[in-house]
Amino acid sequence: MSEKDYVEIAIGLPVRKPFHYRVPEGLKEKAFLGKRVLVPFGPRKVVGYIVGFPGNTDVETVKDIITVIDEAEPVLDAEMLSLTKWISDRYHSSWGEAIEAALPGPIKKGKIKAAPRHPEPEDNYRPTRRHEPTGEQAAALKPIIASLSKDGGDIFLLHGITGSGKTEVYLQAIEAVLKMGRSSIVLVPEISLTPQTVEWFKSRFGGIVAVLHSRLLDTERFVEWKKLKDGKARIAVGARSAVFAPVKDLGLIVIDEEQETSYKQDETPRYNARDVAVERARISGATVIFGGATPSIETYKKALDGEYKLLRMTERIEKRSLPKVSIIDMRQEMIDVKGSRVFSRALEHAVSQVLRKKGQVMLFMNRRGFSTFINCKKCGHVVRCKNCNVSLTYHFDTKKLSCHYCGYQADPPLKCPRCKSEDIRYFGAGTQKIESEAARLFPEARIARMDTDATAKRGSHKQILGDFRKHKIDILIGTQMIAKGHDFPCVMLVGVISADTALNLPDFRAGERTFNLLTQVAGRAGRGEEPGKVIIQTFSPAHYAIEKSVNHDYKGFFDEEIKFREELAYPPFTRIVEVKLKGRNEEKLIKSAHDLASLISALIPGTDTELVGPAPEFISRMKGQFRWAMMLKGKDPRAMCEVIDKALGSLKGRSGVTITIDVDPLGL
Repeated sequence: MSEKDYVEIAIGLPVRKPFHYRVPEGLKEKAFLGKRVLVPFGPRKVVGYIVGFPGNTDVETVKDIITVIDEAEPVLDAEMLSLTKWISDRYHSSWGEAIEAALPGPIKKGKIKAAPRHPEPEDNYRPTRRHEPTGEQAAALKPIIASLSKDGGDIFLLHGITGSGKTEVYLQAIEAVLKMGRSSIVLVPEISLTPQTVEWFKSRFGGIVAVLHSRLLDTERFVEWKKLKDGKARIAVGARSAVFAPVKDLGLIVIDEEQETSYKQDETPRYNARDVAVERARISGATVIFGGATPSIETYKKALDGEYKLLRMTERIEKRSLPKVSIIDMRQEMIDVKGSRVFSRALEHAVSQVLRKKGQVMLFMNRRGFSTFINCKKCGHVVRCKNCNVSLTYHFDTKKLSCHYCGYQADPPLKCPRCKSEDIRYFGAGTQKIESEAARLFPEARIARMDTDATAKRGSHKQILGDFRKHKIDILIGTQMIAKGHDFPCVMLVGVISADTALNLPDFRAGERTFNLLTQVAGRAGRGEEPGKVIIQTFSPAHYAIEKSVNHDYKGFFDEEIKFREELAYPPFTRIVEVKLKGRNEEKLIKSAHDLASLISALIPGTDTELVGPAPEFISRMKGQFRWAMMLKGKDPRAMCEVIDKALGSLKGRSGVTITIDVDPLGL
């Protein structure tokens, strides 16, 4: 019997074990690990991936593979097979699902080549040369380059305040990697993957940069992927999935703004690119740089404990001062001006002053739409989505009520649907309301809005930021899209309309998210000759996340936050595995949730695992499905997943209920 008589095939379906197939005689010379094959699967033919040669099989009826798709080299090398297997084990997915997360669309569909119908013209970036590093940049680069010279293996946390020049450190580290004949991957949050970010790398390194992100069409993504696979490009710049870029001889992975939630995938496999990067670097002997002004609590704790090497940059480039931050207590404002206002008097005055000086303003509101809910003054009824347990948001441009979760739309009522009162009020403010109010208060200003509604059209993201850079826009209003990574020298004022939006979410990371956002958005001001100013409006001025952001005091915030995390046994002092259940039959769903919890409870005595829940999720119904969740807290996520698997194996009557498992969830 030949060792190639049988193959183990991973398929992108939620089945944990690979499938066994027979290799016909004529295909044995072509069958290698990591190659794609076409196999019969039930009535269908599907693409699979060779992940092993078992020698023999105990499967009674073994089907033949139909063909080997890849004639030359496999689409997956040994490192990528090892990485995807690790993801499968770590994040409770099938190996096939992990593999397909790593590949562009056309490859998963079995294609060998793909070309865009209308290829985008190459951007002509003016070449730039390396800057002489500042003292802090040189001090950060020294241990990084030493690590690269000894074949990597180190993980650095580059903790630099906004505007301290972290990007130049990345660029010079990549330059050193290229001189060693190796390649680099640079991850940036999807939200910050701006034309400016791409320009920094392409203007320094030219055509050896490939860009990978979700706004590319499948065929465009394939072309960039192929450039890396063929070695024509040596630097991959992209969002979360660029961690899988098929670069040759990887030497460095940079994860900028490593604390960002967009690095966590919200569908199977639910991986965090930050942790995948560490594992990929371990497999390939590469160095890792985590960068950010507000590192995640988990990463900073590892740096303090010596697991990562901490590098600090405490000064802005050219000794520019950090912007002055003012807190406006909106509770007092409501008393003083007799009612609620979108703009406090201080913010209105500050915007007027900047406009007089011909400067630019950024206004931040992490909620889109015009009014966040419609309420009947007489009976208190709130107009809600028919599919989700959330209030509908009024959008001024379409004159419609819209659900931001399922897309349901309705006309705003003239009378209360419950009591027929005509006393209908619009409450709350989103980006559209800010835009409308800004246009009323500052009629001479050129105003633009940047949120998911305004950037739905392809290319609009690039257009708005380009116009703002050319000063065709005086006031840019936006959600967190505008908060991070941008460098606009003429921005003299940043206004945060409501600092409380993230703070009031029922999530143990609410404080961390609020501090991060405020610090990041404040960092957009004062990057030119003029000193910057930041005004933060809040109803919670005494909260430590807001207080510490005034002085850009990350260490002070960390010291407060870590006490809270330790007291309640939250990460980084424990690990969490969340189990989510959803279904259309509420009664059946609740029974399944309680039954599963009972089965888990019976399996965890004597372990360090604690079960919390089950309970309805914060949004208890979405897209017509009821939602419940429970979480396990402990030290070993793999052991917790094994407990869940055993419990699921004994759970009866779960048809119609979808159950998902999320290891290290970012939102609870």
